[in-house]
Amino acid sequence: MKLILQFLKPYRRLCLFNILAMLLDVAGGLLVPRLTADMINIGVESGSLDYMIGKGIAMLAVTVLSGAGALIGSWLCADLSAKIGQDMRNAVYEKSLTFSEHDFEQFGTGSMITRTLNDINIVQQSVVWCIQMVLPVPAVCVMGVGLAFAIDRVMGVLLIAVTVLIIVLAVLVTRKASVIFERLQRLLDRMNVVLRENLTGVRVIRAFNKEKDEEKRMRKTFEDYAETAVSANLLFAGLESTAFFVINICIVAILWIGGDRIGAGFMEIGDITALTEYSIMILFYIIMAQMVIILLPRARVCIGRIREVLEKEPEILDGEDSIRSPMKPAVEAAVFRDVTFRFPDADENALTDLNFICRKGETTAVIGGTGSGKSTIAKLLLRFHDVTEGSIFVGGADVRNIAQNELRSRISYVPQKAWLFSGTIADNLCYGNENASEREMRRILSVAQADFVSSLANGLDAHVAQGGTNYSGGQKQRLCIARALMKKADLYIFDDSFSALDFKTDAALRKALKEEVADAAVLIIAQRINTILNADQILVLDEGRIVGIGRHEELIENCPVYREIARSQMKGGGEVG
Repeated sequence: MKLILQFLKPYRRLCLFNILAMLLDVAGGLLVPRLTADMINIGVESGSLDYMIGKGIAMLAVTVLSGAGALIGSWLCADLSAKIGQDMRNAVYEKSLTFSEHDFEQFGTGSMITRTLNDINIVQQSVVWCIQMVLPVPAVCVMGVGLAFAIDRVMGVLLIAVTVLIIVLAVLVTRKASVIFERLQRLLDRMNVVLRENLTGVRVIRAFNKEKDEEKRMRKTFEDYAETAVSANLLFAGLESTAFFVINICIVAILWIGGDRIGAGFMEIGDITALTEYSIMILFYIIMAQMVIILLPRARVCIGRIREVLEKEPEILDGEDSIRSPMKPAVEAAVFRDVTFRFPDADENALTDLNFICRKGETTAVIGGTGSGKSTIAKLLLRFHDVTEGSIFVGGADVRNIAQNELRSRISYVPQKAWLFSGTIADNLCYGNENASEREMRRILSVAQADFVSSLANGLDAHVAQGGTNYSGGQKQRLCIARALMKKADLYIFDDSFSALDFKTDAALRKALKEEVADAAVLIIAQRINTILNADQILVLDEGRIVGIGRHEELIENCPVYREIARSQMKGGGEVG
Protein backbone atom coordinates (compact mmCIF):
# COMPACT_ATOMS: atom_id res chain seq x y z
CA MET A 1 0.00 0.00 0.00
CA LYS A 2 2.88 2.31 0.81
CA LEU A 3 4.24 1.86 -2.72
CA ILE A 4 0.88 2.78 -4.28
CA LEU A 5 0.62 5.88 -2.08
CA GLN A 6 4.13 6.87 -3.16
CA PHE A 7 3.06 6.88 -6.80
CA LEU A 8 -0.31 8.51 -6.01
CA LYS A 9 1.34 11.43 -4.18
CA PRO A 10 2.16 13.51 -7.31
CA TYR A 11 -1.49 13.24 -8.39
CA ARG A 12 -3.21 14.41 -5.20
CA ARG A 13 -5.37 16.87 -7.09
CA LEU A 14 -6.45 14.18 -9.56
CA CYS A 15 -7.27 11.89 -6.61
CA LEU A 16 -9.38 14.67 -5.07
CA PHE A 17 -11.32 15.15 -8.31
CA ASN A 18 -11.87 11.38 -8.44
CA ILE A 19 -13.36 11.47 -4.94
CA LEU A 20 -15.58 14.45 -5.78
CA ALA A 21 -16.85 12.73 -8.95
CA MET A 22 -17.50 9.57 -6.94
CA LEU A 23 -19.46 11.51 -4.29
CA LEU A 24 -21.54 13.19 -7.01
CA ASP A 25 -22.36 9.77 -8.48
CA VAL A 26 -23.26 8.27 -5.08
CA ALA A 27 -25.26 11.29 -3.93
CA GLY A 28 -27.27 11.26 -7.17
CA GLY A 29 -27.92 7.55 -6.83
CA LEU A 30 -29.21 8.02 -3.26
CA LEU A 31 -31.31 11.12 -3.99
CA VAL A 32 -33.39 9.45 -6.73
CA PRO A 33 -35.14 7.05 -4.27
CA ARG A 34 -35.88 10.03 -1.98
CA LEU A 35 -37.48 11.94 -4.85
CA THR A 36 -39.40 8.81 -5.89
CA ALA A 37 -40.75 8.48 -2.35
CA ASP A 38 -41.88 12.13 -2.33
CA MET A 39 -43.57 11.65 -5.68
CA ILE A 40 -45.54 8.67 -4.29
CA ASN A 41 -46.23 10.14 -0.87
CA ILE A 42 -47.26 13.63 -1.99
CA GLY A 43 -47.79 13.66 -5.75
CA VAL A 44 -49.82 10.46 -6.10
CA GLU A 45 -51.75 11.01 -2.89
CA SER A 46 -52.63 14.62 -3.70
CA GLY A 47 -53.08 13.99 -7.41
CA SER A 48 -51.05 17.11 -8.20
CA LEU A 49 -49.74 16.80 -11.75
CA ASP A 50 -47.57 19.91 -11.38
CA TYR A 51 -45.87 18.46 -8.30
CA MET A 52 -45.17 15.18 -10.08
CA ILE A 53 -43.80 16.96 -13.16
CA GLY A 54 -41.59 19.09 -10.92
CA LYS A 55 -40.27 16.02 -9.09
CA GLY A 56 -39.82 14.23 -12.41
CA ILE A 57 -37.69 17.09 -13.73
CA ALA A 58 -35.71 17.07 -10.48
CA MET A 59 -35.18 13.30 -10.80
CA LEU A 60 -34.02 13.76 -14.39
CA ALA A 61 -31.57 16.49 -13.35
CA VAL A 62 -30.21 14.38 -10.48
CA THR A 63 -29.86 11.37 -12.80
CA VAL A 64 -27.96 13.49 -15.34
CA LEU A 65 -25.66 14.81 -12.60
CA SER A 66 -25.14 11.30 -11.24
CA GLY A 67 -24.40 10.01 -14.74
CA ALA A 68 -21.99 12.89 -15.34
CA GLY A 69 -20.26 12.07 -12.04
CA ALA A 70 -19.96 8.41 -13.05
CA LEU A 71 -18.66 9.30 -16.53
CA ILE A 72 -16.18 11.90 -15.30
CA GLY A 73 -15.13 9.58 -12.46
CA SER A 74 -14.45 6.73 -14.89
CA TRP A 75 -12.39 9.02 -17.14
CA LEU A 76 -10.42 10.49 -14.22
CA CYS A 77 -9.89 7.02 -12.76
CA ALA A 78 -8.57 5.70 -16.07
CA ASP A 79 -6.30 8.75 -16.39
CA LEU A 80 -4.96 8.27 -12.86
CA SER A 81 -4.39 4.55 -13.42
CA ALA A 82 -2.57 5.20 -16.72
CA LYS A 83 -0.29 7.82 -15.11
CA ILE A 84 0.53 5.56 -12.17
CA GLY A 85 1.31 2.71 -14.56
CA GLN A 86 3.51 4.95 -16.70
CA ASP A 87 5.40 6.23 -13.65
CA MET A 88 5.86 2.69 -12.31
CA ARG A 89 7.19 1.41 -15.63
CA ASN A 90 9.56 4.36 -15.93
CA ALA A 91 10.75 3.79 -12.35
CA VAL A 92 11.35 0.06 -12.92
CA TYR A 93 13.13 0.73 -16.23
CA GLU A 94 15.29 3.51 -14.81
CA LYS A 95 16.16 1.33 -11.83
CA SER A 96 17.13 -1.55 -14.13
CA LEU A 97 19.58 0.77 -15.92
CA THR A 98 21.52 1.13 -12.65
CA PHE A 99 21.88 -2.63 -12.18
CA SER A 100 25.12 -4.45 -12.65
CA GLU A 101 25.08 -7.63 -14.69
CA HIS A 102 24.85 -9.67 -11.48
CA ASP A 103 21.97 -7.53 -10.21
CA PHE A 104 20.08 -8.11 -13.44
CA GLU A 105 20.74 -11.84 -13.40
CA GLN A 106 19.13 -12.08 -9.96
CA PHE A 107 15.80 -11.18 -11.54
CA GLY A 108 16.24 -12.51 -15.08
CA THR A 109 15.10 -10.95 -18.35
CA GLY A 110 11.76 -12.80 -18.44
CA SER A 111 10.94 -11.82 -14.86
CA MET A 112 11.82 -8.17 -15.48
CA ILE A 113 9.53 -8.05 -18.52
CA THR A 114 6.71 -9.68 -16.52
CA ARG A 115 7.16 -7.22 -13.65
CA THR A 116 7.26 -4.24 -16.00
CA LEU A 117 4.25 -5.22 -18.10
CA ASN A 118 1.97 -7.82 -16.51
CA ASP A 119 2.48 -6.98 -12.83
CA ILE A 120 1.99 -3.25 -13.36
CA ASN A 121 -1.10 -3.94 -15.50
CA ILE A 122 -2.60 -5.86 -12.58
CA VAL A 123 -1.75 -3.03 -10.18
CA GLN A 124 -3.36 -0.50 -12.55
CA GLN A 125 -6.53 -2.59 -12.78
CA SER A 126 -6.61 -2.94 -9.00
CA VAL A 127 -6.38 0.84 -8.60
CA VAL A 128 -9.38 1.25 -10.93
CA TRP A 129 -11.38 -1.38 -9.05
CA CYS A 130 -10.57 0.12 -5.65
CA ILE A 131 -11.53 3.64 -6.70
CA GLN A 132 -14.75 2.59 -8.42
CA MET A 133 -15.86 -0.30 -6.17
CA VAL A 134 -14.20 0.01 -2.74
CA LEU A 135 -13.79 3.75 -2.19
CA PRO A 136 -17.55 4.55 -2.52
CA VAL A 137 -18.56 2.01 0.19
CA PRO A 138 -18.08 4.31 3.23
CA ALA A 139 -19.92 7.16 1.47
CA VAL A 140 -22.80 4.90 0.40
CA CYS A 141 -23.12 3.37 3.89
CA VAL A 142 -23.00 6.69 5.77
CA MET A 143 -25.25 8.59 3.37
CA GLY A 144 -27.67 5.66 2.92
CA VAL A 145 -28.06 5.05 6.65
CA GLY A 146 -28.36 8.80 7.27
CA LEU A 147 -31.22 9.08 4.75
CA ALA A 148 -32.87 5.99 6.29
CA PHE A 149 -32.74 7.64 9.74
CA ALA A 150 -34.27 10.76 8.21
CA ILE A 151 -37.24 8.63 7.13
CA ASP A 152 -37.61 6.55 10.31
CA ARG A 153 -35.33 5.84 13.26
CA VAL A 154 -36.33 2.16 13.58
CA MET A 155 -35.69 1.52 9.86
CA GLY A 156 -32.36 3.31 10.19
CA VAL A 157 -31.34 0.95 13.01
CA LEU A 158 -32.50 -2.02 10.88
CA LEU A 159 -30.34 -0.83 7.98
CA ILE A 160 -27.34 -0.39 10.31
CA ALA A 161 -27.81 -3.96 11.60
CA VAL A 162 -28.02 -5.37 8.07
CA THR A 163 -24.99 -3.35 6.98
CA VAL A 164 -22.89 -4.54 9.94
CA LEU A 165 -23.98 -8.15 9.31
CA ILE A 166 -23.02 -8.08 5.64
CA ILE A 167 -19.67 -6.40 6.45
CA VAL A 168 -18.86 -9.11 9.04
CA LEU A 169 -19.76 -11.83 6.54
CA ALA A 170 -17.69 -10.08 3.88
CA VAL A 171 -14.63 -9.96 6.17
CA LEU A 172 -14.95 -13.66 7.05
CA VAL A 173 -15.36 -14.72 3.42
CA THR A 174 -12.52 -12.41 2.31
CA ARG A 175 -10.12 -14.01 4.78
CA LYS A 176 -10.91 -17.46 3.48
CA ALA A 177 -10.81 -16.31 -0.12
CA SER A 178 -7.47 -14.54 0.32
CA VAL A 179 -5.83 -17.83 1.32
CA ILE A 180 -7.29 -19.57 -1.76
CA PHE A 181 -6.24 -16.81 -4.15
CA GLU A 182 -2.74 -16.54 -2.71
CA ARG A 183 -2.35 -20.29 -3.23
CA LEU A 184 -3.78 -19.89 -6.73
CA GLN A 185 -1.16 -17.24 -7.50
CA ARG A 186 1.66 -19.47 -6.22
CA LEU A 187 0.37 -22.37 -8.32
CA LEU A 188 0.15 -20.08 -11.36
CA ASP A 189 3.80 -19.08 -10.88
CA ARG A 190 4.71 -22.75 -10.46
CA MET A 191 2.79 -23.67 -13.61
CA ASN A 192 4.65 -20.96 -15.56
CA VAL A 193 8.01 -22.28 -14.32
CA VAL A 194 7.24 -25.91 -15.19
CA LEU A 195 5.83 -24.95 -18.58
CA ARG A 196 8.83 -22.76 -19.40
CA GLU A 197 11.25 -25.52 -18.35
CA ASN A 198 9.51 -28.07 -20.55
CA LEU A 199 9.32 -25.79 -23.57
CA THR A 200 12.92 -24.57 -23.38
CA GLY A 201 14.30 -27.99 -22.45
CA VAL A 202 12.26 -30.05 -24.90
CA ARG A 203 15.35 -31.35 -26.71
CA VAL A 204 16.97 -32.50 -23.47
CA ILE A 205 13.72 -34.20 -22.43
CA ARG A 206 13.58 -36.09 -25.72
CA ALA A 207 17.27 -36.96 -25.62
CA PHE A 208 16.85 -38.66 -22.23
CA ASN A 209 13.45 -40.21 -23.06
CA LYS A 210 11.82 -38.38 -20.15
CA GLU A 211 8.62 -37.38 -21.97
CA LYS A 212 6.35 -39.47 -19.72
CA ASP A 213 8.00 -38.27 -16.50
CA GLU A 214 7.67 -34.65 -17.52
CA GLU A 215 4.11 -35.26 -18.67
CA LYS A 216 3.27 -36.56 -15.17
CA ARG A 217 4.90 -33.54 -13.57
CA MET A 218 2.99 -31.19 -15.88
CA ARG A 219 -0.30 -33.00 -15.26
CA LYS A 220 0.18 -32.84 -11.46
CA THR A 221 0.91 -29.10 -11.64
CA PHE A 222 -2.11 -28.42 -13.87
CA GLU A 223 -4.38 -30.55 -11.67
CA ASP A 224 -3.35 -28.67 -8.50
CA TYR A 225 -4.07 -25.39 -10.23
CA ALA A 226 -7.41 -26.64 -11.60
CA GLU A 227 -8.55 -27.88 -8.18
CA THR A 228 -7.72 -24.57 -6.54
CA ALA A 229 -9.37 -22.63 -9.38
CA VAL A 230 -12.54 -24.72 -8.91
CA SER A 231 -12.49 -23.87 -5.19
CA ALA A 232 -12.18 -20.18 -6.05
CA ASN A 233 -15.07 -20.37 -8.52
CA LEU A 234 -17.22 -22.24 -6.00
CA LEU A 235 -16.48 -19.50 -3.49
CA PHE A 236 -17.60 -16.83 -5.97
CA ALA A 237 -20.73 -18.83 -6.77
CA GLY A 238 -21.50 -19.17 -3.05
CA LEU A 239 -20.82 -15.48 -2.53
CA GLU A 240 -23.22 -14.53 -5.32
CA SER A 241 -25.97 -16.81 -3.94
CA THR A 242 -25.42 -15.52 -0.41
CA ALA A 243 -25.55 -11.93 -1.65
CA PHE A 244 -28.92 -12.41 -3.34
CA PHE A 245 -30.22 -14.27 -0.29
CA VAL A 246 -29.16 -11.47 2.09
CA ILE A 247 -30.63 -8.80 -0.22
CA ASN A 248 -33.95 -10.64 -0.42
CA ILE A 249 -34.06 -11.18 3.36
CA CYS A 250 -33.32 -7.48 3.85
CA ILE A 251 -36.15 -6.51 1.47
CA VAL A 252 -38.56 -8.85 3.27
CA ALA A 253 -37.52 -7.34 6.63
CA ILE A 254 -38.03 -3.80 5.31
CA LEU A 255 -41.47 -4.68 3.90
CA TRP A 256 -42.52 -6.48 7.10
CA ILE A 257 -41.26 -3.97 9.65
CA GLY A 258 -42.02 -1.07 7.33
CA GLY A 259 -45.61 -2.25 6.98
CA ASP A 260 -46.00 -2.16 10.75
CA ARG A 261 -44.47 1.32 10.89
CA ILE A 262 -46.85 2.55 8.15
CA GLY A 263 -49.79 1.08 10.05
CA ALA A 264 -48.60 2.91 13.17
CA GLY A 265 -48.43 6.17 11.21
CA PHE A 266 -44.66 6.64 11.43
CA MET A 267 -44.04 6.14 7.70
CA GLU A 268 -45.72 6.42 4.33
CA ILE A 269 -45.87 3.96 1.44
CA GLY A 270 -43.30 5.79 -0.69
CA ASP A 271 -40.75 5.54 2.12
CA ILE A 272 -40.69 1.76 1.70
CA THR A 273 -39.51 2.22 -1.90
CA ALA A 274 -36.71 4.54 -0.81
CA LEU A 275 -35.58 2.24 2.02
CA THR A 276 -35.55 -0.77 -0.29
CA GLU A 277 -33.40 1.13 -2.81
CA TYR A 278 -31.02 2.26 -0.05
CA SER A 279 -30.57 -1.28 1.27
CA ILE A 280 -30.00 -2.75 -2.21
CA MET A 281 -27.49 -0.01 -3.05
CA ILE A 282 -25.56 -0.46 0.23
CA LEU A 283 -25.47 -4.24 -0.07
CA PHE A 284 -24.49 -4.06 -3.75
CA TYR A 285 -21.49 -1.81 -3.07
CA ILE A 286 -20.35 -3.91 -0.10
CA ILE A 287 -20.55 -7.15 -2.09
CA MET A 288 -18.75 -5.63 -5.10
CA ALA A 289 -16.05 -4.28 -2.77
CA GLN A 290 -15.74 -7.73 -1.25
CA MET A 291 -15.19 -9.31 -4.67
CA VAL A 292 -12.49 -6.73 -5.41
CA ILE A 293 -10.79 -7.29 -2.05
CA ILE A 294 -10.79 -11.05 -2.67
CA LEU A 295 -8.83 -10.44 -5.88
CA LEU A 296 -6.35 -8.06 -4.21
CA PRO A 297 -3.91 -10.77 -2.98
CA ARG A 298 -2.78 -11.16 -6.58
CA ALA A 299 -2.21 -7.42 -6.80
CA ARG A 300 -0.37 -7.54 -3.47
CA VAL A 301 1.99 -10.18 -4.88
CA CYS A 302 2.59 -8.01 -7.95
CA ILE A 303 3.25 -4.93 -5.80
CA GLY A 304 5.77 -6.97 -3.80
CA ARG A 305 7.55 -8.02 -7.00
CA ILE A 306 7.70 -4.41 -8.20
CA ARG A 307 8.97 -3.29 -4.79
CA GLU A 308 11.77 -5.89 -4.97
CA VAL A 309 13.09 -4.17 -8.10
CA LEU A 310 12.66 -0.60 -6.86
CA GLU A 311 14.22 -1.31 -3.45
CA LYS A 312 17.10 -3.34 -4.84
CA GLU A 313 20.35 -1.59 -3.98
CA PRO A 314 22.63 -1.66 -7.06
CA GLU A 315 26.04 -3.20 -6.54
CA ILE A 316 27.70 -0.43 -8.56
CA LEU A 317 26.97 3.19 -7.65
CA ASP A 318 28.57 6.51 -8.51
CA GLY A 319 30.20 8.21 -5.55
CA GLU A 320 29.49 11.79 -4.57
CA ASP A 321 32.99 12.76 -5.73
CA SER A 322 32.85 10.82 -9.02
CA ILE A 323 34.23 12.58 -12.10
CA ARG A 324 31.26 13.74 -14.18
CA SER A 325 32.83 16.28 -16.52
CA PRO A 326 34.87 15.33 -19.61
CA MET A 327 38.41 14.24 -18.69
CA LYS A 328 41.65 15.24 -20.34
CA PRO A 329 42.81 12.92 -23.13
CA ALA A 330 45.49 10.40 -22.13
CA VAL A 331 47.80 8.26 -24.26
CA GLU A 332 47.06 5.28 -22.05
CA ALA A 333 43.39 4.71 -22.80
CA ALA A 334 43.06 1.84 -20.30
CA VAL A 335 45.40 0.37 -17.68
CA PHE A 336 44.86 -2.89 -15.76
CA ARG A 337 46.94 -2.96 -12.60
CA ASP A 338 46.97 -6.17 -10.50
CA VAL A 339 43.33 -6.81 -11.43
CA THR A 340 41.59 -9.81 -9.89
CA PHE A 341 37.89 -10.50 -10.28
CA ARG A 342 35.58 -13.10 -8.80
CA PHE A 343 31.88 -13.39 -9.57
CA PRO A 344 29.57 -13.13 -6.53
CA ASP A 345 29.09 -16.53 -4.84
CA ALA A 346 31.82 -18.07 -7.00
CA ASP A 347 34.51 -20.25 -5.39
CA GLU A 348 37.33 -19.30 -7.76
CA ASN A 349 38.58 -16.16 -9.48
CA ALA A 350 37.45 -15.50 -13.04
CA LEU A 351 40.51 -13.27 -13.58
CA THR A 352 43.69 -13.20 -11.54
CA ASP A 353 46.46 -10.59 -11.35
CA LEU A 354 46.01 -8.95 -14.78
CA ASN A 355 48.49 -6.25 -15.78
CA PHE A 356 48.46 -4.62 -19.22
CA ILE A 357 47.94 -1.27 -20.99
CA CYS A 358 45.78 -0.29 -23.99
CA ARG A 359 47.44 2.67 -25.70
CA LYS A 360 45.97 5.02 -28.25
CA GLY A 361 47.07 4.26 -31.80
CA GLU A 362 47.61 0.59 -30.90
CA THR A 363 45.52 -2.58 -31.13
CA THR A 364 45.44 -4.86 -28.12
CA ALA A 365 44.03 -8.34 -28.66
CA VAL A 366 42.85 -10.94 -26.15
CA ILE A 367 42.66 -14.63 -26.98
CA GLY A 368 42.10 -17.76 -24.96
CA GLY A 369 39.95 -20.82 -24.54
CA THR A 370 36.25 -20.84 -23.69
CA GLY A 371 35.68 -19.64 -20.13
CA SER A 372 39.12 -18.07 -19.81
CA GLY A 373 37.62 -14.67 -18.89
CA LYS A 374 38.07 -12.76 -22.16
CA SER A 375 34.62 -11.08 -22.21
CA THR A 376 34.89 -10.31 -18.50
CA ILE A 377 37.72 -7.88 -19.31
CA ALA A 378 35.35 -5.84 -21.49
CA LYS A 379 32.66 -5.86 -18.81
CA LEU A 380 35.12 -4.64 -16.18
CA LEU A 381 36.21 -1.80 -18.46
CA LEU A 382 32.59 -0.73 -18.92
CA ARG A 383 32.06 -1.24 -15.18
CA PHE A 384 29.29 -3.77 -15.55
CA HIS A 385 31.23 -5.38 -12.68
CA ASP A 386 33.68 -3.93 -10.19
CA VAL A 387 37.09 -5.51 -9.68
CA THR A 388 37.61 -7.66 -6.59
CA GLU A 389 41.24 -6.56 -6.21
CA GLY A 390 43.50 -4.12 -8.03
CA SER A 391 42.49 -1.16 -10.19
CA ILE A 392 41.48 -0.27 -13.73
CA PHE A 393 42.37 3.19 -15.00
CA VAL A 394 40.67 4.94 -17.93
CA GLY A 395 42.00 8.33 -18.96
CA GLY A 396 44.31 8.28 -15.93
CA ALA A 397 41.51 7.86 -13.36
CA ASP A 398 40.29 4.77 -11.52
CA VAL A 399 37.01 3.69 -13.14
CA ARG A 400 35.43 3.52 -9.66
CA ASN A 401 36.01 7.27 -9.36
CA ILE A 402 34.43 8.09 -12.73
CA ALA A 403 30.68 8.56 -13.15
CA GLN A 404 29.34 5.63 -15.16
CA ASN A 405 27.88 7.90 -17.86
CA GLU A 406 31.19 9.71 -18.29
CA LEU A 407 33.13 6.42 -18.35
CA ARG A 408 30.93 4.84 -21.01
CA SER A 409 30.94 8.02 -23.10
CA ARG A 410 34.67 7.40 -23.66
CA ILE A 411 34.20 3.77 -24.77
CA SER A 412 32.46 2.29 -27.80
CA TYR A 413 31.51 -1.35 -27.46
CA VAL A 414 30.39 -4.18 -29.75
CA PRO A 415 29.02 -7.01 -27.56
CA GLN A 416 29.70 -10.69 -28.18
CA LYS A 417 26.12 -11.26 -29.25
CA ALA A 418 25.31 -9.00 -32.20
CA TRP A 419 22.06 -7.23 -31.34
CA LEU A 420 20.08 -4.79 -33.46
CA PHE A 421 17.04 -2.82 -32.32
CA SER A 422 13.78 -2.94 -34.23
CA GLY A 423 13.35 0.01 -36.59
CA THR A 424 15.59 0.86 -39.52
CA ILE A 425 19.31 0.58 -40.22
CA ALA A 426 19.58 4.37 -39.87
CA ASP A 427 17.87 4.20 -36.46
CA ASN A 428 20.45 1.70 -35.26
CA LEU A 429 23.39 3.73 -36.56
CA CYS A 430 22.04 6.81 -34.79
CA TYR A 431 22.56 5.06 -31.45
CA GLY A 432 26.22 5.91 -31.97
CA ASN A 433 25.60 9.47 -33.17
CA GLU A 434 22.14 11.02 -33.03
CA ASN A 435 23.09 13.86 -35.39
CA ALA A 436 24.85 11.75 -38.02
CA SER A 437 24.28 12.70 -41.65
CA GLU A 438 23.40 10.19 -44.35
CA ARG A 439 26.81 10.74 -45.91
CA GLU A 440 28.55 9.90 -42.62
CA MET A 441 26.44 6.76 -42.19
CA ARG A 442 27.30 5.51 -45.65
CA ARG A 443 31.01 6.18 -45.07
CA ILE A 444 31.00 4.23 -41.80
CA LEU A 445 29.06 1.38 -43.43
CA SER A 446 31.80 1.20 -46.04
CA VAL A 447 34.46 1.00 -43.30
CA ALA A 448 32.48 -1.81 -41.62
CA GLN A 449 32.30 -3.67 -44.97
CA ALA A 450 28.49 -3.34 -44.81
CA ASP A 451 28.12 -2.23 -48.43
CA PHE A 452 25.23 -4.66 -48.80
CA VAL A 453 23.01 -1.93 -47.31
CA SER A 454 23.19 0.08 -50.55
CA SER A 455 21.73 -2.87 -52.45
CA LEU A 456 18.69 -3.12 -50.15
CA ALA A 457 15.40 -1.78 -51.52
CA ASN A 458 15.15 0.99 -48.91
CA GLY A 459 18.84 1.43 -48.20
CA LEU A 460 19.39 3.09 -44.82
CA ASP A 461 15.64 2.98 -44.23
CA ALA A 462 15.55 -0.82 -44.61
CA HIS A 463 13.50 -2.51 -41.90
CA VAL A 464 15.26 -4.19 -38.98
CA ALA A 465 13.31 -6.82 -37.02
CA GLN A 466 13.77 -7.19 -33.28
CA GLY A 467 17.27 -8.50 -32.67
CA GLY A 468 18.06 -8.14 -36.39
CA THR A 469 16.62 -11.59 -37.13
CA ASN A 470 16.01 -10.61 -40.78
CA TYR A 471 19.78 -10.36 -41.37
CA SER A 472 22.49 -13.02 -41.39
CA GLY A 473 25.02 -13.35 -38.59
CA GLY A 474 27.77 -11.65 -40.60
CA GLN A 475 25.48 -8.81 -41.66
CA LYS A 476 24.41 -8.22 -38.07
CA GLN A 477 28.02 -8.14 -36.89
CA ARG A 478 28.99 -5.61 -39.55
CA LEU A 479 26.02 -3.38 -38.70
CA CYS A 480 26.90 -3.56 -35.00
CA ILE A 481 30.50 -2.63 -35.80
CA ALA A 482 29.25 0.29 -37.90
CA ARG A 483 27.05 1.44 -35.02
CA ALA A 484 30.07 1.40 -32.68
CA LEU A 485 32.20 3.33 -35.17
CA MET A 486 29.56 6.06 -35.43
CA LYS A 487 30.51 7.00 -31.87
CA LYS A 488 33.74 8.92 -31.37
CA ALA A 489 35.55 7.27 -28.47
CA ASP A 490 38.97 6.89 -26.86
CA LEU A 491 38.65 3.11 -26.69
CA TYR A 492 36.87 0.71 -29.04
CA ILE A 493 36.09 -2.77 -27.74
CA PHE A 494 35.18 -5.57 -30.15
CA ASP A 495 34.10 -8.66 -28.23
CA ASP A 496 34.39 -11.56 -30.68
CA SER A 497 32.76 -9.28 -33.25
CA PHE A 498 34.44 -10.79 -36.33
CA SER A 499 33.53 -14.45 -35.73
CA ALA A 500 30.78 -14.61 -38.37
CA LEU A 501 32.87 -12.92 -41.08
CA ASP A 502 34.77 -14.77 -43.77
CA PHE A 503 38.54 -14.31 -43.77
CA LYS A 504 38.53 -11.89 -46.71
CA THR A 505 35.91 -9.60 -45.14
CA ASP A 506 37.63 -9.90 -41.77
CA ALA A 507 40.96 -8.74 -43.22
CA ALA A 508 39.38 -5.87 -45.20
CA LEU A 509 37.47 -4.67 -42.17
CA ARG A 510 40.52 -4.70 -39.90
CA LYS A 511 42.52 -2.74 -42.48
CA ALA A 512 39.80 -0.09 -42.81
CA LEU A 513 39.32 -0.08 -39.05
CA LYS A 514 42.98 0.71 -38.40
CA GLU A 515 42.72 3.84 -40.54
CA GLU A 516 39.33 4.90 -39.11
CA VAL A 517 40.33 4.76 -35.42
CA ALA A 518 44.03 5.53 -35.76
CA ASP A 519 43.88 8.02 -32.87
CA ALA A 520 42.05 5.68 -30.48
CA ALA A 521 42.91 2.49 -28.63
CA VAL A 522 41.39 -0.75 -29.94
CA LEU A 523 40.73 -3.86 -27.85
CA ILE A 524 39.81 -6.96 -29.85
CA ILE A 525 38.60 -10.08 -28.05
CA ALA A 526 38.73 -12.98 -30.45
CA GLN A 527 38.68 -16.74 -30.90
CA ARG A 528 40.42 -16.77 -34.29
CA ILE A 529 44.14 -16.26 -34.68
CA ASN A 530 43.69 -14.64 -38.12
CA THR A 531 41.73 -11.78 -36.57
CA ILE A 532 44.59 -10.74 -34.27
CA LEU A 533 47.71 -11.58 -36.30
CA ASN A 534 48.69 -7.92 -36.75
CA ALA A 535 47.78 -6.68 -33.26
CA ASP A 536 50.42 -4.54 -31.51
CA GLN A 537 50.13 -6.74 -28.44
CA ILE A 538 48.27 -9.98 -27.82
CA LEU A 539 47.22 -11.18 -24.36
CA VAL A 540 46.87 -14.94 -23.99
CA LEU A 541 44.48 -15.96 -21.23
CA ASP A 542 44.33 -19.38 -19.63
CA GLU A 543 42.02 -19.98 -16.67
CA GLY A 544 41.81 -16.25 -16.00
CA ARG A 545 45.56 -15.59 -15.99
CA ILE A 546 47.78 -13.94 -18.59
CA VAL A 547 50.17 -16.70 -19.70
CA GLY A 548 51.62 -14.77 -22.60
CA ILE A 549 51.85 -11.22 -23.90
CA GLY A 550 53.51 -9.91 -27.04
CA ARG A 551 53.18 -9.94 -30.83
CA HIS A 552 52.16 -12.97 -32.85
CA GLU A 553 55.70 -13.98 -33.78
CA GLU A 554 56.92 -13.70 -30.18
CA LEU A 555 54.04 -15.74 -28.78
CA ILE A 556 54.48 -18.51 -31.37
CA GLU A 557 58.02 -18.91 -30.03
CA ASN A 558 57.47 -18.36 -26.33
CA CYS A 559 53.87 -19.25 -25.38
CA PRO A 560 52.80 -22.92 -25.56
CA VAL A 561 49.09 -22.07 -25.05
CA TYR A 562 49.10 -19.61 -27.96
CA ARG A 563 51.08 -21.97 -30.13
CA GLU A 564 48.57 -24.74 -29.48
CA ILE A 565 45.64 -22.43 -30.37
CA ALA A 566 47.42 -21.37 -33.55
CA ARG A 567 48.23 -24.93 -34.60
CA SER A 568 44.68 -26.12 -34.01
CA GLN A 569 43.37 -23.39 -36.34
CA MET A 570 45.93 -23.76 -39.15
CA LYS A 571 45.02 -26.02 -42.07
CA GLY A 572 46.37 -29.50 -41.66
CA GLY A 573 47.77 -28.62 -38.26
CA GLY A 574 51.01 -27.51 -39.94
CA GLU A 575 53.74 -25.32 -38.45
CA VAL A 576 52.85 -21.74 -37.66
CA GLY A 577 55.28 -18.99 -38.11
